[in-house]
Amino acid sequence: MTQLDPRRLIPRTDQLLALPAVRRARTRLGDHVVRATIRDVLERARRGELAPGEIEAVVVAAVGARTASSLRPVLNATGVVVHTNLGRAPLSSAAVEALISASGYVDVELDLATGSRSKRGVAARAALLTACPAAGDALVVNNGAAALVLATTALATGRQVVVSRGELIEIGAGFRLPDLIASTGARLREVGTTNRTHLRDYADAIGPQTGCVLKVHPSNFRVQGFTAAVALPDLRALTAANGVVLIADLGSGLLAPDPLLPHEPDAATALSDGADVVTASGDKLLGGPQAGLVLGRADVVARLARHPLARAVRADKLTLAALEATVCGGPAPVTQALHADPAQLRARAKRLAAAVGAAVVDHDGRVGGGGAPGVPLPGCAVRLPEAAAAPLRAGDPAVLPRIHNGTCLLDLRCIPEPDDARLLSAVRTALATLNGGQH
Repeated sequence: MTQLDPRRLIPRTDQLLALPAVRRARTRLGDHVVRATIRDVLERARRGELAPGEIEAVVVAAVGARTASSLRPVLNATGVVVHTNLGRAPLSSAAVEALISASGYVDVELDLATGSRSKRGVAARAALLTACPAAGDALVVNNGAAALVLATTALATGRQVVVSRGELIEIGAGFRLPDLIASTGARLREVGTTNRTHLRDYADAIGPQTGCVLKVHPSNFRVQGFTAAVALPDLRALTAANGVVLIADLGSGLLAPDPLLPHEPDAATALSDGADVVTASGDKLLGGPQAGLVLGRADVVARLARHPLARAVRADKLTLAALEATVCGGPAPVTQALHADPAQLRARAKRLAAAVGAAVVDHDGRVGGGGAPGVPLPGCAVRLPEAAAAPLRAGDPAVLPRIHNGTCLLDLRCIPEPDDARLLSAVRTALATLNGGQH
């Protein structure tokens, strides 16, 4: 008697698509995604990795676990507040609500009172001007680099951008300021040296071919020792006398001074000190979505807004909504993490450590995102074996710790207190994995 090939018992795709759980999954996932998931399971069965009787359960589990986005939420236990690899600033609850509200039809370019078209980003612009009264006008684009590129393109295409050699920075992922500026059609006019630039260096460089003078905050490094730089008020006197626009690229996104970060420049002070235009990022110390901020003299900002490139780098409705809510709402998670109470952080860490039999050690957090290099944020961390890092990253929820001196450190600064229970569960699971399921 011939034995029946078990592969002939494998159900057809249409049978699996008809399963109630699969039909429900097709309401939240694309049909091609569901079919691809089923094909993967069937291929495993044909290879003999699954018995025919297991297929339906595996398909149901697979489509149930599948999400429309592959991005996974992560509990940031590194102590780095603006973590570029984790998407920089986490949004506030107000920003999340605004983003969801803006996901449908919204009056992003419509005056509901008259029914006529309006300017994009009016509300976000008004919020920024209220938060930074020193600015005459504001413009929002899609990121900080775009803000700088737009400014140099509108003001200096075919002309010179005068900048100190000590400020020709690399901003991350291999992108360098000289390359960005060169891509605009402007020509760099480097002045001074890496460690010392004087006012006379700028004065000697400014001439008929000067489109603008650029002052860049070297936010991701610090040069100490025999150094010299020119302050904005001094540059302002020089550029005003020569009719040249002065741009200050701050990077960080601070709108007003923060006593915790006395050496980190802010937009209000830079404008008061004489910058005609300030460019910055919205997803760093401002604590909002990825965006580029342009603040400054109304006539100069208007000139940038009229340039054709402004259309190419404009912000979408979701960014505008989240940015406005970040500026108008309560303290953003970035602000809360920066100003977290060390005593409260230690109390939370002790509760976690006691629950898993671990120790608490001193640990300084960092601002991150290229901001305030070398500035420590005093705190503490729970110390675990280094081997716990891998199962923590792979767990649910995923937890990103810091590996330091052969240990795995969990800094709670960037983890909201309501997530402490989830963190404890993740740690217990990771330690159980290390101990063969016993902890």
